[in-house]
Amino acid sequence: MNVAPDELTGSEQAVLLVLMAESRPVPNPELERLGPKLDKPQRDRLNRLGLIETTGTRPLVHELTDAGWALCRRLFGTDTPPRSSGQGRALYTLLGALGRYFQQAELVPADVFLPADEAAAGPEPRPDAAQPEIRLRTAYAGLAARPGGWVSLLRLRQAVPELPRPTVDAALISLYQQPGVSLIPEENQKVLTPDDREAAVAIGNQDKHLIAIES
Repeated sequence: MNVAPDELTGSEQAVLLVLMAESRPVPNPELERLGPKLDKPQRDRLNRLGLIETTGTRPLVHELTDAGWALCRRLFGTDTPPRSSGQGRALYTLLGALGRYFQQAELVPADVFLPADEAAAGPEPRPDAAQPEIRLRTAYAGLAARPGGWVSLLRLRQAVPELPRPTVDAALISLYQQPGVSLIPEENQKVLTPDDREAAVAIGNQDKHLIAIES
């Protein structure tokens, strides 16, 4: 669906710009800290338009789609939304300047806006500062009987008690999109304990209870 920037409210545009700047799945509490609050009507609308993809349940996690990235690029140089505050007008002035630079340098937003861990330069991080996905892969390797063996998300979460649930949820959703990683529901729902159900991660309106990583 081809959506024009002026079909969105200033708040909806700002949400897309925050997701572009972060260039990663963003849990709802973080999104509210980084930009405007994403209410359910706006969230449903942006999902329906194919501009973002929302997954998870506790909390919801939002990520920009390819169509969302394309629309953000069109925001570079768009007119300032009506009734914008002084800060809002300044933002769109800045976007216009970025648009001129991107056009001159033949860049796209994905060339410039990178996840913080990729953009940051500096010394090798300490083991306790490793990315959550790496922490989960390491924990999985210590729990699985063999590569590709099934491990319950309850056991996996218990192996990384220092990671907050939203961080683990976002990392699991990201891992699910990577080659060699599978997340499935428990086939025999009767064997699930309340703790197993609580440890599940919701992906595509389905609770996943088990994870397997091939390598």
